[in-house]
Amino acid sequence: MNIQSNIPEIAVLRERVEARLGKRLTVHSDFLELVSIIEMEQRQHISETTIERVWGYSTRGYSTVSLRTLNVLATYATGEQWLEFCQHIYNNSDYESQLFNIERIATCDLEVEDRIEIGWMPNRRCIVRYVGNGKFIAEECHNSKMQPGDSFECREFAIGKELKMSKYSTIDQGSSTSQTYVVGIKNGLTILKIL
Repeated sequence: MNIQSNIPEIAVLRERVEARLGKRLTVHSDFLELVSIIEMEQRQHISETTIERVWGYSTRGYSTVSLRTLNVLATYATGEQWLEFCQHIYNNSDYESQLFNIERIATCDLEVEDRIEIGWMPNRRCIVRYVGNGKFIAEECHNSKMQPGDSFECREFAIGKELKMSKYSTIDQGSSTSQTYVVGIKNGLTILKIL
């Protein structure tokens, strides 16, 4: 069974693995070190290229990861299998909120046409495009009420914080609305990156 590698739960798992290891995985030697530790502690073999795919370090364009790989990493990080790990973070917001480094993207730092990927629990993910003056348009959406073409205003995105989108308008409603759409109410954003 393969699972999409860009879901928010995998972002949480990466944070937990790095917390257990005591450092961020940023170069090939970091992944080799993790492989060695997992083999020694768990008697499980997993290649460094497989782990690099989970971190997006591999340039081979893989978009999925196997359940076996997630089980090995979740067991290393928390002692739980992947599905237990996911259930635990869904049920315990205090536990989950400790997993994130504070990462922010301020609208004032963006250029028009910049694209941002955001994600939140459970398994929600959207890509939005900045059109200027604090306004965004959704381009790609997965498992979300937000749909391509929806628009909103926002001044800042932050990992671990809820996202409030003001002047939210669906493609059906047209441009004038005073609705506010809030995502990540319980656990905040789990994915945040400029593409």
